Formats: sequence, C-alpha cells, structure tokens
Amino acid sequence: MFRCLCATLLAAGLLSLPAVRANPVPAAPGPCAEFVARLPNVRPLLCQAAQLQPTAGRSVQGRTLYGRDVVAPEARLRVLVVGAMHGDELSSASLALHWIQRAVETPSNAHWRFIPALNPDGLMKRPATRVNANGVDLNRNFPTPNWARDAKVYWEQRTKKDPRRWPGPGPLSEPESKFLHEEMERFQPDLIVSIHAPYGMLDFDGPTVPPARLGRLYLDQIGIFPGSLGNYGGVHKGMPVVTIELHSAFRTPLDAEIRQMWLDLLRWMSERVRPEPRPAPLPVKARKGG
Repeated sequence: MFRCLCATLLAAGLLSLPAVRANPVPAAPGPCAEFVARLPNVRPLLCQAAQLQPTAGRSVQGRTLYGRDVVAPEARLRVLVVGAMHGDELSSASLALHWIQRAVETPSNAHWRFIPALNPDGLMKRPATRVNANGVDLNRNFPTPNWARDAKVYWEQRTKKDPRRWPGPGPLSEPESKFLHEEMERFQPDLIVSIHAPYGMLDFDGPTVPPARLGRLYLDQIGIFPGSLGNYGGVHKGMPVVTIELHSAFRTPLDAEIRQMWLDLLRWMSERVRPEPRPAPLPVKARKGG
C-alpha cells in the first residue's frame, strides 16, 4: 500500500525525489590538511602561501615529499633548507614553513630550496617517530666514507643498539635519504640548513667560520657521526651545514624569535658564505605525470 501511495503522489506531482548529483571529482590532495592538523603554529593561510610543490620523492609508505624554490632576483648563493628529517621533531617542519614566508618577503641574495618534511611517515605517525617507516634514522644513512665499517660499530657500541638511531642496512638504503642526496647533486648548494630539535643550540660542519648564534641559539659543536648529513655534506662534500636544534620539538619559537633567527642567518651568510663555482642548479625533480 505504501508503494502505491508514493506512486500516486508522484504522478500527481505532490511528491518529488531529490535530484541526483554526479559525484564531484576530488581535488588533488595536498600536504596542507595534514600539516595544519599535525604541526604546531601552522595555520592554513601560512601553509597555502608556502605553495609547496610535489617532487618525485616518495617516503617508504608512498607519501609525497614536497618542496618549494624561492629565487631572489640577483641570487648568488644556493641554500637548501631541510626540516623534519626526524619525524618526532615537529617544530622543525613548522620553522621551515615559516621561513618560506620570510624568504618570499625578505630581500636576499639567495636561491632557496625548502624541503619542510623529509620524513613524513615518522611525522604523521601517532605518536610521531624519529625514524622512518623502515625504522631507520635518516640522519645516519648518508654515504660518509667508511660507512660500512663505522656506522654499525657506532650504533652497537656507542648507542647500545638504540632503535631510534639505527643507521639502516646500508648507506642511502632509504628513499627519503636517497632523494635528499639526489637533490644535493641537482642543486649543488653553497649552504645546507638542517632543522632539528630539542637541544637548543647550533651545530656546524664544513668550511668557513660558523655562525656564533641564530637568535637565542648559540654555537656548540658536538662532533660528527657516521652517516650524518653534517658529516657527509659539510666534511666530505665541502658544503657548509648549519644544524639548528630548536629548544622544543613540539613548540615553535615565538614569531619575533623566528624573525631574529632568520635575520641572523642572512647576516652570517652575507659575511661568511661564498658561492662556489658549481654547475647551474637543476630544478627540483618534479613528479612525472602531474
């Protein structure tokens, strides 16, 4: 009887059915939804203004590695900025995003290349992890001389097989470290800035005089480690590596401190970093097929 009643009402025009709409084509997923939900002091407008672009890099779990180039009109220096190499250092990715805005707004003589989150699998895991999805510390996975001899011994004897510092089965065994290594070859940076937390200091490897301070962070060189980016880039390749250790892994510095760190970095770069006669940089390797 109910079906008959409905049919009668439809025929009389007294009952209408909702219009059937085609399913909208989903927009291409970007990183900002995850970054805003996960990172401290990152609002949607800040992330959207960063205009992050997908690269060819992928994490172990298939997440896209995003980058952004900011090129000054008279760029002489090439500066590579890397955040969240360790996924549980959330503030490092946040600072990289804030500094993209600074690079856009502040005159400089640099071609900046930003990779805000090198380890998105560790970053997005709950709880976040220092290591990537294979359990590898990416900052021990670079091909420093004698890696095969030294990395395992250091891990076993000095860290007592700390799983948070496992260097992996071989140098560049991980897609994330391999991608950064390829970017170093493509970009040929005059300076690498690697952002970490939470020791509240600066480290430095490589030629030239290191910065004495960036904001409230003071220089305290702690040595080199087998497979670390500072060892590989600064000592082996001769590319100065400034390692920033923020005070907290979960809170970014105040905006005034972020600005002061940026200005101190620019001042030191202008005084101490000299462009090397290297080939013209290649663009960040984009994902094929859009």
